[in-house]
Amino acid sequence: MPHRYLLLLLAQLIALPVQAQWYKDEQAIMGTSVSVELWDDTEPHARQCIDQVMTLMRHVDDVMSPFKPTAELYKLNETAALHPVKVSPELFDVIKTSIHFSELSQGVFDVTFASVGYRYDFRNGVHPSDAQIAKDLDKIDYHLLHLDDKAQTIQYGKLGVHVDLGGIAKGWAVDRGIEKLQACGIHQAIVSAGGDSRIIGDRGGRPWMIGIKDPRNPNASAIMIPLSDTAISTSGDYERYFIENGQRYHHILNPRTGKPSHTARSVTVIGPTATMTDGLTKPVFILGPEKGMAFIEKVPNVDAMIIDMQGKLHYSSGLMPPPPPGADGKAAITAPNPQ
Repeated sequence: MPHRYLLLLLAQLIALPVQAQWYKDEQAIMGTSVSVELWDDTEPHARQCIDQVMTLMRHVDDVMSPFKPTAELYKLNETAALHPVKVSPELFDVIKTSIHFSELSQGVFDVTFASVGYRYDFRNGVHPSDAQIAKDLDKIDYHLLHLDDKAQTIQYGKLGVHVDLGGIAKGWAVDRGIEKLQACGIHQAIVSAGGDSRIIGDRGGRPWMIGIKDPRNPNASAIMIPLSDTAISTSGDYERYFIENGQRYHHILNPRTGKPSHTARSVTVIGPTATMTDGLTKPVFILGPEKGMAFIEKVPNVDAMIIDMQGKLHYSSGLMPPPPPGADGKAAITAPNPQ
């Protein structure tokens, strides 16, 4: 073959478009598993975009961890009862957003739950006594957080108040991760942090199939949900817990009692942003099936599923009733794409 034809063939091969494909990474950040999966034309660009999300997640952990002595939130908890503390715009935003969900749920969601919650140690099976809870219970009150928008400062109204952003920070970080990907030119992706996920686009012309864990069987899904262009969060009594004398102690505390809520096994909320879905799962969980569904029906553009204490599934009105279980015993439902 003449050299000119070889050169022409080589030029044509070089000019062929690179085959786009899915790229994924998963890392342990914020005390949970953070994963990013996206569709992109080239691996270098995909990895660069994924790295931006992972860097963001590590930064959020460094700012909002209540356990790291170097974290901004840790320092805020140490000093904000003594004087106003100037905080970063991101921490101010998340705490202000937390107060919004506290107001929306009439205090059922309360970011100061850690004022009692810090006494629980789920890894070592430690819980506070009734006397200890009674001593600290008056410190669970989001009204004790005084925010100055102009000065960007936060002050606590009592000594002993603690803020823990575990009920909203992961969802907030997932939304910021999606913003990073969109700025990176990505149009199809999912970002997840623990039980909080947000999807942009679909998965190759089909919806993503998201599994909701069976709260009593870690290796099984209670239900599979087809989703695209939406966010979803699940909170359950199986995430951080221990059992003592037949009693399950878990991390979702009722702010009015300082004790774990035993009204449901898990709650899943579907909505437009992960910040919203993350912020709504806890109050729905604490309220339980009847009151929780009544609450969620009043919130625009969101839907919920609750697995009650007997393992029965409850659906909000925006979700179509599930068909009879298939051969594998699982149900599948059609979920809306909130706008």
